[in-house]
Amino acid sequence: MPYIDPEARDRLDKGGQPETAGELNYAITRVVDDYLIRKGGIRYAHLNEVIGVLDCAKLELYRRLA
Repeated sequence: MPYIDPEARDRLDKGGQPETAGELNYAITRVVDDYLIRKGGIRYAHLNEVIGVLDCAKLELYRRLA
């Protein structure tokens, strides 16, 4: 992912906390990628689950804070 430097990637991969929007994007993407691998790979149903969860998380954040 070109929007964060290799040191930040390494820190995040070792459990560090995101400090920028790009790092947050990277961390979320890694969680989703790991989930898809554990579910058995990229399938429409798995992608549909992930997209639904991300959308609901967005809406919950908006509901609680906005």
